[in-house]
Amino acid sequence: MEAGADEAIDNAPVNRFAPFDEISVEQAPLTNALAQPSRRPSPKLIAQNTLESTASELALSATTVEDLARKFASFDGCDLKLTANNFVFADGNSDARVMFIGEAPGAEEDRQGLPFVGPAGRLLDLMLAAIDLDRSDVYITNILPWRPPGNRNPTDAEATVCLPFVQRHIELVQPQVLITVGGTAAKALLNTREGIMKLRGRWLTYATPRMKVVPTRAILHPAYLLRSPAQKRDTWRDLIAIKRRLDEDCDVAT
Repeated sequence: MEAGADEAIDNAPVNRFAPFDEISVEQAPLTNALAQPSRRPSPKLIAQNTLESTASELALSATTVEDLARKFASFDGCDLKLTANNFVFADGNSDARVMFIGEAPGAEEDRQGLPFVGPAGRLLDLMLAAIDLDRSDVYITNILPWRPPGNRNPTDAEATVCLPFVQRHIELVQPQVLITVGGTAAKALLNTREGIMKLRGRWLTYATPRMKVVPTRAILHPAYLLRSPAQKRDTWRDLIAIKRRLDEDCDVAT
């Protein structure tokens, strides 16, 4: 009491100077509680799992691309929806053989409601033209349909909660070739932690339980190429490989 200890916090006194393994459970309930934290999942984790489950159910219920767009737009599980101006779903031909999937809309995309229409989008158009394609020959979308504030990178939680819609999007379009544009899209779709520099330059595969395996190529994002033009040479090689694959598939079909 003279030292100021005027309130008991345990039912029994505990010798705090004794070695830890000499203190019994009955003597130190508080100590053991701290040493063995509860394994109960946090409310934040429970909420995230619930959102992912809701997204999966909603996405799987879509039977057409148009139906998916409506259901994705109505989904309230991603907070980016509260700050974005527009829902940016897709552009191009949904019957195309090749599907491009980027990361998220930028400022210009958010204003127009279409993917890849800013400076990076104009470069993508030039990249397509270099292998005799245009937007009527391809289908373009993003992992996220809402712009992150300040064009920041999407968080893992944001990408994960939107991923069921992207997976269903691919299933409905059924492309012959899938192109991931940038590291975020590649990591999310291919479920890998490898960086884009290790992923690009080779053919990969993508599939869901409801679709066949699709040849997949990861390429550098046009926004990155604008900042690092020296990397355009490697991207040109990727584009040539994509054109060759499409030509081979066309020859097989005929």
